[in-house]
Amino acid sequence: MEEKELKVRLKKSGIGRPRKHRETLIGLGLTKLNKIVTLKDTPEIRGMINKVPHLVEVIEP
Repeated sequence: MEEKELKVRLKKSGIGRPRKHRETLIGLGLTKLNKIVTLKDTPEIRGMINKVPHLVEVIEP
């Protein structure tokens, strides 16, 4: 069984955002603007992305 993956890009900075938003970005591995990380498509990752949809962009393959 092949695991699905998501590509997530940080499109807006976490500077000036609430602490929980910044911590969520770090948890996703997004530390710099326009950085793209590949993550497993799990409910936990989807939940983290849904907390900061205004800061990230999901690039689905």
